[in-house]
Amino acid sequence: MPFTQEDIINALRHVDDPDIKKDLVTLNMISEVEVEGDKVRFKVTLTTPACPLKEKIKKDCVAAVHQYVDADLEVSIEMDANVTSLRKENVNVLPSVKNIICVASGKGGVGKSTVAVNLALSLARLGAKVGLIDADIHGPSIPMMLGVKGRKPEVRLVKDKHYMVPLEAEGIKILSIGLLIDERQAVVWRGPMVTSALRQFVTDCMWGKLDYMVVDMPPGTGDVHITVAQTLNVTGAVIVTTPQEVALADARKALSMFRLENINVPILGVIENMAYFTPEELPNNKYYIFGKDGGQKLADEYEVPFLGQLPLVQSIREGGDAGKPVSVYGRENEIVTNAFDEIAANVARQVAIKNANLAPESTEPVLS
Repeated sequence: MPFTQEDIINALRHVDDPDIKKDLVTLNMISEVEVEGDKVRFKVTLTTPACPLKEKIKKDCVAAVHQYVDADLEVSIEMDANVTSLRKENVNVLPSVKNIICVASGKGGVGKSTVAVNLALSLARLGAKVGLIDADIHGPSIPMMLGVKGRKPEVRLVKDKHYMVPLEAEGIKILSIGLLIDERQAVVWRGPMVTSALRQFVTDCMWGKLDYMVVDMPPGTGDVHITVAQTLNVTGAVIVTTPQEVALADARKALSMFRLENINVPILGVIENMAYFTPEELPNNKYYIFGKDGGQKLADEYEVPFLGQLPLVQSIREGGDAGKPVSVYGRENEIVTNAFDEIAANVARQVAIKNANLAPESTEPVLS
C-alpha cells in the first residue's frame, strides 16, 4: 500500500514523550522523515542525551508506524539529543550554558561534593557537555576529588580583559578556589569577598557552550546561595541528605530557602546519600545504619521528586580521596555506578520537565 511522509508524521502524533505528556511531533522532536519503498527513516531528537526513556520512545515510534501506516514497513530511527533550556542566550552571565543545577545541603558531612562531582561526570558520560563550579569557597574539595591538585587555570587576554580558562578533567570543565591558592591556606574571607570570587568564576571565565553547569554549593544557607540564585538564573536545585533526622532537619531548611520569594529556584528533587551500607563481599545485603527512607519522606513532605539513593560503600570514599571518582574508575561496581547513572538521568529528566512546563506552547514543526 502506498504511503507518504505525511502518513508517517501523522502516525508519530500518537507517540507521547512520557514525561512532558505531549506528542513528539508537537514537541518538534521529529525531523528528516524519508520514505523509500517499504523503508522509512526519521530522526528523533530527545531533550537530553541522558534520557532514561530513550529505548521506550524508540519502540513506541516503531509500533506507531506499524499500527497506523503498515505493519510490514522497515523502520530506521536515528536517536539524537538537544538539551532544552529556558536561559536566554543574551544574558550577561554564562550566556552559552543551557542549564545551571545547584547541588545543596543544609549541613556539611552528607556527601554533597561527592554527589556533585559524580553527578557531573555521569551526565558527561551519558553524552552531555558539562561544567562544574566549586562554590564552597571555604572548603573546596573538587580539586582533590578530580585529581587536579596543583594545576592552575590558564589566563588569556581577550579584548584587553583577562579571562580564566577552566581546567578539564575526566571530560568536564572545572573551576575551584582550591586551584588558585595553596591547598594548606585557609580562606579567611568575609561574605563580600566570597561573593566577589564567585562572580569572577562566572563572568571572567571562558566556559564555552555547556548543556549543564553543576554548582557545588557550600553547606548551610547564606550569602553564597543568595548570590548564586540571583546572579545565575538557576534552572533548579538538588538537595542532598542522609537518612537520619539530624540531617533531614537541615535539609528542610535548604529546601525551604530555595523557595523563598527573593530566591525562587525550582527544586529538581532530593538525593539520599549513605542510604544503606553494602559490604563488598555481600553485595546483596543492605544495612540501614543511619535510618531508612529519610530522603523519600523528605521528598514526599515537600512534594518534590525523589531522585534516588546512593549506598555507603568504601569505593566511593576511596575514589574521592585518590582523585579517581567512582563514576569513572569504579565501573566494575555496578551497584554504585548504576546508582549514579540513574540519578544523573533523573536529574536531566527533571530539568527537561521543568523547561517544558515553563516554556510557551510549541509551534507546528517543519519536518522536511
